[in-house]
Order: sequence, then structure tokens, then C-alpha cells
Amino acid sequence: MSVVWAATSPESGQFHPIEHRSEVKDLSDRFNGLRCCGQGYLEVRLPDREFPVLILAFRDDHAVVHLMSDTQRMSLLVGDGTVPSGAEVEVPIMDDLAVFTGYFVLNIDRAWELVHDFTQARAAEPLGEWHEL
Repeated sequence: MSVVWAATSPESGQFHPIEHRSEVKDLSDRFNGLRCCGQGYLEVRLPDREFPVLILAFRDDHAVVHLMSDTQRMSLLVGDGTVPSGAEVEVPIMDDLAVFTGYFVLNIDRAWELVHDFTQARAAEPLGEWHEL
């Protein structure tokens, strides 16, 4: 199954916005490389359409998942209870750190499972509860 993705460069630590079209394994390899660096930012979409775009931002064991439904709509996936809802966690959004409350934080392994599920199911709605921004 092929996907289109852009991600943080493990070498520079900066987001590289050039999209790659590859098999999910190559995306998985990039994700694993970023995990070794301790943080990363990935944008993933299906090759036959511009939207939806699933965004995974993570630092250490904490992740936040965004859904860009179109150019005007963005949503955050409700977290899995990994972090208390009132706590704050920083994750990279492109090249800057952004703060999110625990209400939107997931364990990194769970978040990666959801990205993988998105590439297989070809839909984001079944992944969980979304909060439109």
C-alpha cells in the first residue's frame, strides 16, 4: 500500500516539506528513525487525494494527532489518558514546539498504530473522537 508523506529529517531535526510517495514500510522506517532522535513530525495522506491529511507530532513517549479534512478544517484526536487532561505536553509542530493539554495526548505507540490504521482503512473518522478546531 502506497502513501504520500513528509516528515522531519533525522539528520537536521528540521521538517522537510517535500512529499515522498512510497510504501508504508518507508514511512515506518522514517518514523522509527525519528523515534531514535526522540521527536518528530509527520504528515501522511493517501496518494489518490489531497485530503484528509493525518499529522503525527511526538516527543519522547507523547504524541498528538491532527486531522486536516480540507484547507479550512483541522481537528485534534482526543487523547488516550496517557497524560492527565490538565497537564501540558510539548511536541514539535513542523519546526517549533507547541503545547497541548493532556486531553489531546496519546502514547506514541498507540498514535503510530492509528497512523498505520489510517493507511490501511483509508479513512480517519474511525480512528477515534475528533475535536474540530
